[in-house]
Amino acid sequence: MAITGKRRVLYRQGSGFWRMTAKWVLVFGALYLLDGGLLRSWGDALVWPMIGILLWAPFGIGVVWYPKRDQRVELTARELRVRRKRLPMERVNLLHVARLWLEGRSTADDQPVAEWTRFDRVVWVPLRDGRAFGVEFRDPAAFAKVFGAFAVAACGGPDIVRARAAAETYPDPRPMRRRPADDAGSWLDLLDIFN
Repeated sequence: MAITGKRRVLYRQGSGFWRMTAKWVLVFGALYLLDGGLLRSWGDALVWPMIGILLWAPFGIGVVWYPKRDQRVELTARELRVRRKRLPMERVNLLHVARLWLEGRSTADDQPVAEWTRFDRVVWVPLRDGRAFGVEFRDPAAFAKVFGAFAVAACGGPDIVRARAAAETYPDPRPMRRRPADDAGSWLDLLDIFN
């Protein structure tokens, strides 16, 4: 958790650009050291950093990072930001999030959140109108822990969440689907909720 200006940031996930670049440098730097130290001269081994630099833009940025550039996410007490789009908390069904967190479940599947492994995974965020949109995370369990604890606190605590969940009825969140390819502006429907 960090405080940025006047906003209290509960969770932040970057786009992964610098992590990808650091891995790229590590791989080609290790090849340079191995080749220069064990196999050939240091001057001949300079070919590895050059290959790394030449391949970094088309493959490092174009193939590895570009498809995941939309994974930049920031959660504050007032909104969920996905890239530059904002979803106010008033539109999120925090009671459903809190109930699922107390039960250790998720809207994505029946696997308990505690058993989620650390890899790219979509977490469904339920809305008050019965829809749910997916946000992709590199560490989904960490986001679920922060978001679930925030939802429980925002709803008044575990006892109040259980009482409200037993008394209130709301539609079961349904994941949004992609639009048909021939639709103008056929991006994910999740962008509609930010308008």
